[in-house]
Amino acid sequence: MKKIFKIDWCLIVVFATTAITGVGLHIARHQSSHGGCHTWALWHTLASFLFIIFVTLHIQTHWGWYKSVITKGIGKKSKVTVWLSFIYMITSLTGIISLGVCCRHSNIGLWHYWFGIISTIIGLGHFLKRFSTLRKSLLN
Repeated sequence: MKKIFKIDWCLIVVFATTAITGVGLHIARHQSSHGGCHTWALWHTLASFLFIIFVTLHIQTHWGWYKSVITKGIGKKSKVTVWLSFIYMITSLTGIISLGVCCRHSNIGLWHYWFGIISTIIGLGHFLKRFSTLRKSLLN
């Protein structure tokens, strides 16, 4: 199996883990269990760190695409991928900023939550469009 597909399969796992732990963290913040919030925050932070690593590797494997968008403009390139990249960047930045505000309600945490939801929805669409190619990569 090619390196690009190995990275993509790992990315799918950490994407799902990041999304699940993010929703779990949000729910825990609405409950009275302070310890539960910290546990979800720990797992979400770990999953997000892995996600950043695999997104970076994913972008490296597709650097030609990003470079052409920067130098030649979007043109016929996937606008969904451009939006996903932009929303993911905002989600990551708000997540990094909110690292110190674990179980306190904050505006930055709420922004991170909503951008995370949007990023998850667009990310699922990005994945589903490419699923048949990824599935075929398992046969090689």
